[in-house]
Amino acid sequence: MSSGAFKAEDRPVRIAVQIAPQHAQYQQHRDAVARAEELGADMALNWDHFYPLSGEPDGLHFEAWTELAAWAEQTERIELGPLVNCNSYRNPNLQADMARTIDHISGGRFVFGTGAGWKQKDYDEYGYEFGTPGTRLDALARDLPIVRARWEQLNPPPVRRIPILIGGAGERKTLRIVAEHADIWHGFTGPDELGHKLDVLQRHADEVGRDVAEIEIANELGGRGDSEADALFDAGVRLFTVGISGPDFDFAAVQRWLRWRDAKNG
Repeated sequence: MSSGAFKAEDRPVRIAVQIAPQHAQYQQHRDAVARAEELGADMALNWDHFYPLSGEPDGLHFEAWTELAAWAEQTERIELGPLVNCNSYRNPNLQADMARTIDHISGGRFVFGTGAGWKQKDYDEYGYEFGTPGTRLDALARDLPIVRARWEQLNPPPVRRIPILIGGAGERKTLRIVAEHADIWHGFTGPDELGHKLDVLQRHADEVGRDVAEIEIANELGGRGDSEADALFDAGVRLFTVGISGPDFDFAAVQRWLRWRDAKNG
């Protein structure tokens, strides 16, 4: 089946701001989240690493989940979550309980963004077994049903059915996990590759009996121009992420893409 199944005309375009938890003091991160909500962004995201991913490798950095809990308390409307949680760093039952708690703090605005992990420095410095991409993906596939099962047992339960966002684009394992478990797939994939990836996802969805229309397609905008963004939109992407980083947290690109979103949504 062609990727036309993913055009999802009934879904609005949404903009998520990934506020990198690096190279700034916490008050600056807090201010950036407030600014994202004030401007009308749909979602605020961070990432689950222990060291910066760009710039000074041992620069200022904060932990993802405790930061998200604080964001949940300070905001009122915007959805929030990690892009993405590293499944290796926490027991799946604990992940579920943390997600449920932040969901309550936020009044039902938490998105459980997750992935298999990849940054070896994080593993080495914090004492986790790095393994291989295959073993980490196998662990993610094993743990997601545990997360869902724990949500059903917790008292009180989550405020809503917490959406699961899965990041990654591996065709054999990652997209299979997406087909089975994701409400949102974030592929980090350019427009030239996206159609093929969506066809692979469609095949996995057919195999597991999943309707791909249930999966929202997400991708990053980065330094892309309007023509690339339009191509991603035409392929079915509806959630677009814009990354900003300290120390300055420049919102010019965010404002530009919010205007683009509003034009697309009419």
